[in-house]
Amino acid sequence: MSSNSFEKKFIEEAEAIILDKMSEEQFGVSELATLMSMSRSSLLRKIKKQSNLSVSQFIRKIRLQKSMEMLENTDLTISEISYQVGFGNSSYFIKCFREDYGYSPGEVRKRGFNKEISDEITPSKVPEKESSSFFNQFRWPLIGTVIIILVLFTVLLTQKSNSKVETANTKKSIAVLPFKNMSSDSSNLYFVNGLMESSLNNLQKIEDLRVISRTSVEKYRNTDKNTKEIAEDLKVRYLVEGSGQRVGGQVLLNIQLIDAEHDTPIWSQQYKHEVVDIFSLQNEIATKVTAAIEAKVRPSELEQIDKKPTENLVAYDFYLQAQEASKEESQEGLEEAIRLYKKAIEEDVQFSQSYAQIAIAYYYLDLNRADKQYTEVINNNADKALLYDSKSAESLVAKALYYMNVGDYALAVPHLEKALEYNPNSSTVVQILSIIYSYAIPNTSKYLKYALKGIKLDIAANDSIGKSFIYLQLSNALIQTGFVDEAEEYINLCLDYNPNNEYGPILKIFIQYAQDQNTEKTTRMLVKEWNRDTTRMDILQETAKFYYYQEQYDSAFFYYRKFVSVKEQYNLDIYPQEDLKIGLVYEKMGFINEAKAFFDSYTLYCENDDSIYQPASMALKYVHEGKIELALDQLKEFSTKNNFQYWFLLFHGKDPLIIPLKKHPEYHSIMKKIDAKFWENQEQLKQTLKDLVLI
Repeated sequence: MSSNSFEKKFIEEAEAIILDKMSEEQFGVSELATLMSMSRSSLLRKIKKQSNLSVSQFIRKIRLQKSMEMLENTDLTISEISYQVGFGNSSYFIKCFREDYGYSPGEVRKRGFNKEISDEITPSKVPEKESSSFFNQFRWPLIGTVIIILVLFTVLLTQKSNSKVETANTKKSIAVLPFKNMSSDSSNLYFVNGLMESSLNNLQKIEDLRVISRTSVEKYRNTDKNTKEIAEDLKVRYLVEGSGQRVGGQVLLNIQLIDAEHDTPIWSQQYKHEVVDIFSLQNEIATKVTAAIEAKVRPSELEQIDKKPTENLVAYDFYLQAQEASKEESQEGLEEAIRLYKKAIEEDVQFSQSYAQIAIAYYYLDLNRADKQYTEVINNNADKALLYDSKSAESLVAKALYYMNVGDYALAVPHLEKALEYNPNSSTVVQILSIIYSYAIPNTSKYLKYALKGIKLDIAANDSIGKSFIYLQLSNALIQTGFVDEAEEYINLCLDYNPNNEYGPILKIFIQYAQDQNTEKTTRMLVKEWNRDTTRMDILQETAKFYYYQEQYDSAFFYYRKFVSVKEQYNLDIYPQEDLKIGLVYEKMGFINEAKAFFDSYTLYCENDDSIYQPASMALKYVHEGKIELALDQLKEFSTKNNFQYWFLLFHGKDPLIIPLKKHPEYHSIMKKIDAKFWENQEQLKQTLKDLVLI
């Protein structure tokens, strides 16, 4: 047999195994290597040689090819297809599909794309993709900010059974599984899904419960796992199962509450209601479930549960259709959802939730635009949502997103925190707050608190790439708050799931620095990483900074000059806090005029900085100007701040600029106070997280 025949047989065997394991989202490189009776390294080399792809890319390619086949030849929904081809959530599936084919799965259905057309689309014809993520607004900062890659609403996580964040009591934890459509008419699916969504939303309003998010349970729509296995996956005590159909003007629904710990139903009910009674049916389900598990329901929560979204059932039907369309989370899906929400409002001009959802949809349509197009549309719809229901989590989120759209995060936060009062289990709100506190309004305590809480609500298994980025985020939150060993644990998990994660190795370098504080070793590792990808601006400036710390100004200049050149070429406004260091390096190398421009830029940055770090930045400015007493005053001011990042303790004293300050007898007592404040904050945070059963 020729070598080509052997190679073809090898690829065919690999494809066959992947197709056989298609629905197993955990199936990855190690599993394929085992079934091929090969080592990981041998498999990597052979796949790379035959396909010019990594093994992870090869597996993903086969999954996406199968999904295209299913889109063209079945009536399954996009969500159903995504889970059947092994993607942990539909949003990530849509993102990967678009990257591979140049258009979304929805366009395949909507425009009737077929295989012949898709074969004509080459990578050169696909426009440069835009990020669909709120998180990518903060792509550049690494140290001192969270590294955020994934699409909002897709931060999903399954922790390992021995993970520290899973030790929480599951006594009153519950998941509402996707209801089954018992009708032969697939067009009724949106209505049955709406029943499930409403049951979930009602339970989420009860603070005494921990309710797993919809995105986390969606993967179990078509599963062979039994209830006990599902409950173990989701780390919950109780499961709600349901099936239903709409027949004319009636709703038929079977529902049961299962105690997964003992694998026994503890409440079940068959309902036959007129559609006009749909809201009372949804409310009764919540009441029965909470009573069965003895959850405490406050009067204010009961008021929220009993509240009808609308009296107009035609409007509500349009609303449910819009909800189904929005699940695709593509531009096409959002536009279709907006159209349907507007039809709902035509039927009921006071339908608050429809206004809120329109505002939210427009926010995501506007997300990647430098020049926002929908700011006023978002604001107007959010205001109408609040006008007709000021005590609605959806209305408050809509208004918060308006403030985020205009960059006013300080005004977004109170709306989000108020939304949590009305919906304590909203994973969406928790994740947004986590991001805001990681960067826009830095607060390490709140960042870690919300990051951990979000994980507990959004516990669904993701594919290995998705998991890798989520572990990356958690590791970064932990290191910022000084939990070094825990941060190391999660960065190792990040790289175990995806060794090709481009940000993981960098964060690991800094975690190792936190452990050994070996500046020279860290510099060598940064240089090595930058040589692997010389387009990385984040590594470029960190490498320059480490040479600066060692007073190796010629080497620092080599990297800073490249960094500045790219900033100027693409007009990038990134890392303004580093301009003082850059200016000092340029000054040392004799570029006096350029140095002055950086010093002026740094002064402007300090004047506009309203974060807790402003006094620390001002202290450096005053030291550079020779105003030692003013610098000490600013450090004293900073010593009163809480919840600053661990990086300050690690790097402040490394700055050569601080040398004159170190000669002042008062400096060391101030720094001791700052150090004590950090560890005092950490101890308080640790206790708070324990009280909240987050660690």
